[in-house]
Amino acid sequence: MNSGVILVGMMGSGKSTVGRALADLLDYPFQDTDMMLEHRLGRQIPQLCKLYAETSLLPHETSVLYSLEPEQRVLATGGGIVLLDENWVQFKRLGRVVFLDVPVELLAQRLEVSNRKRPLLQTDNWTDKLRELYEFRRPLYEKADVRVVIDEQPIEYVANKIYEALQA
Repeated sequence: MNSGVILVGMMGSGKSTVGRALADLLDYPFQDTDMMLEHRLGRQIPQLCKLYAETSLLPHETSVLYSLEPEQRVLATGGGIVLLDENWVQFKRLGRVVFLDVPVELLAQRLEVSNRKRPLLQTDNWTDKLRELYEFRRPLYEKADVRVVIDEQPIEYVANKIYEALQA
């Protein structure tokens, strides 16, 4: 494989965790657009989400994407970065896009402890909000080159599954 790998999916889908394991497997560097955005704007993502509405943060995320050159890397992205069509153009320029598709019930289990840190889930009915976000974003995520369905498999298994899908 001669291009980068871009991971997209919902919050809690494991983009950063699986991304690091995949990067090790491919012997590629790992980068995370959320960390790059935090560095660029000098604040952590929860603080940025409080300062900006999700759609107001998107131009900054897009700017991070456009600052990257095509190279062999594994890139984890923020869950909402798929909302802008222009970001898909940049994804394709940077490499192959992989959708980490995690059932919403499993996302809810994973996010149960950390949901109060997730700005988009700051509501009493956070599981309903999560399901709403999942249903809205899923067609966008499905534009990816590869879709990998994830249940409760170990991280290394998922990384290998992605590796095999990228080789096919």
